[in-house]
Amino acid sequence: MTKRELVIRISNETKLTQLAVKEVIQKLLDYIIESMERNEAVELRNFGVFRVRTRKARLGRNPNRPDQAVRIPARRVPHFKPGRIMKSKVEKPA
Repeated sequence: MTKRELVIRISNETKLTQLAVKEVIQKLLDYIIESMERNEAVELRNFGVFRVRTRKARLGRNPNRPDQAVRIPARRVPHFKPGRIMKSKVEKPA
């Protein structure tokens, strides 16, 4: 599902304009990103938790020259941990 499809579906169900729904969804996403930039976790009950994790520095290999080691620096990466309810619904067999 794309953001556009989500906007249309919410707009149809709530009778709000698509523009208003789009603005709310975009603000939500912007605030999640801003919080993660500040290294703060964002917890949405029954949905999940967005947080930033730090990957350790490590040695990798150059795929064009496998004998050459390449240092990969530590970096911050976004991480999502699904909530209990979401996890149980997704895990159900189709």
